Amino acid sequence: MPALRILHLVGSAQNDFYCELSRLYAADCLAATAQLHYDCAIAYITPDRQWRFPRSLSQEDIAQAKLMPVSEAIEFIAAQNIDIVLPQMFCIPGMTHYRALFDLLKIPYVGNTPDIMAITAHKAKAKAIVEAAGVKVPRGELLRQGDIPTITPPVVIKPANSDNSLGVNLVKDAAEYDAALNKAFEYASEVIVETFIELGREVRCGIIVKDGELIGLPLEEYLVDPHEKPIRTYADKLQKTDDGNLHLVAKDKTRAWIVDPNDPLTQKVHQVAKKCHQALGCRHYSLFDFRIDPQGQPWFLEAGLYCSFAPKSVISCMAKAAGISLNELLMIAIDETLGSNKYSISVVKINEPPSLREASANA
Repeated sequence: MPALRILHLVGSAQNDFYCELSRLYAADCLAATAQLHYDCAIAYITPDRQWRFPRSLSQEDIAQAKLMPVSEAIEFIAAQNIDIVLPQMFCIPGMTHYRALFDLLKIPYVGNTPDIMAITAHKAKAKAIVEAAGVKVPRGELLRQGDIPTITPPVVIKPANSDNSLGVNLVKDAAEYDAALNKAFEYASEVIVETFIELGREVRCGIIVKDGELIGLPLEEYLVDPHEKPIRTYADKLQKTDDGNLHLVAKDKTRAWIVDPNDPLTQKVHQVAKKCHQALGCRHYSLFDFRIDPQGQPWFLEAGLYCSFAPKSVISCMAKAAGISLNELLMIAIDETLGSNKYSISVVKINEPPSLREASANA
């Protein structure tokens, strides 16, 4: 039985920030899943939309890998007998166009489809869909340059399609509107203004699919405070270290923690999250942020339908708290993707040189 051949899809076609963020998570995934002993390949895309197929995700190996345009990369991939793709790109092209490419190549991939990723990447569209399914969402409006907001503060202003809280601000007075809108428009051509939901709590809920069943994972709660930190910002998620690398601040135990599964909030949020999963047409897994008001009512904030299967990925952390190891989590997702297809992971995992098939033959 041949070894399962996984292509890790890494990098960004948008900017250096997302490229490095993807590399950071994907490198952790590769290191953490080495014990699975699968046949590994890496495709690395840079903002100039060139492709590389490096031996590893070290900067040195990436620099030494041959540059390829998309036409050559497609021909190269088609010759490699890839069984499944693990998308680990966070930019919008990576979540949409590049997944669609593998649909055209008829190579299955873990995670949600390009159309669902495009919808949920736009926060206003995702809100409209889950609201129609009966999920509570903050009242909001979608603005473009020159539009005047009509909602009375306090409100939260956020770019419609940006992640990691880039450009997000809490406006407490109408005099603060212009500055906050200008900041948000730096990251997107459309901006959402929505009613501020009083705290409460703020949690994230992950759903995985196993044997067709939706399973709610332990909630992750984030450090917020009605007075000192009423909303989470970019500084609560990512920071640059002195050496210029990204640091995942959100994983510090003082900023985020797993909620006790016996907390009454867990079951309530699970019910709402599963409703969101179904309404949006998700598959394999999903992830949702909720604001919990002082009365304990969950309010949908946004969807983040990606998991890089790194130890620090949110879904990975939640699964670990539920007693599901990272390797098991990945295999559950692979089983859901490939269905009854037969495969083996009994051979030693290798670091692929640019000639992937030659390396496999020599393994």
